[in-house]
Amino acid sequence: MKQFQGRVVTPGEVTAEAVVTKEGFNTLASFQMALQFGDKEVKCGDQSNQELYGKPLIGKALCLPQTIGSTTGGLVLYCACAMEKNPACMLFANHIDSLAAAGAVLADVWVDGVTMPVVDGLGDEFLSYVRDGMTITVKENGVVEVV
Repeated sequence: MKQFQGRVVTPGEVTAEAVVTKEGFNTLASFQMALQFGDKEVKCGDQSNQELYGKPLIGKALCLPQTIGSTTGGLVLYCACAMEKNPACMLFANHIDSLAAAGAVLADVWVDGVTMPVVDGLGDEFLSYVRDGMTITVKENGVVEVV
């Protein structure tokens, strides 16, 4: 097991299976099929992200450097949480961007019964270490354990 310390953006504790990308995560492209057309497995629809394309995102520990793309990114994250089609948590190697932070914070405040812990600033070593299928545990204080 290896531990990483990050900054808590939205609080919570969760244990989930990792899905990892070292590329930027386009929130709109990734969630569009699930939100518009009812994909129950919430498979990543971003064809430009070959590391995640076609992989289920719902209930997973989404490990990424940062989000990219449309200014709708925050709203898409909020909607994914409101529709209970969100990752279990989002773990950023870099600092979170304002759009993703807004979506995560709005979902944390406005969506009852859905928790999606978000931690940023985990560093390049985090993304170098974590692999798909590893077990991730997020602690309330921003500690992320990877097994």
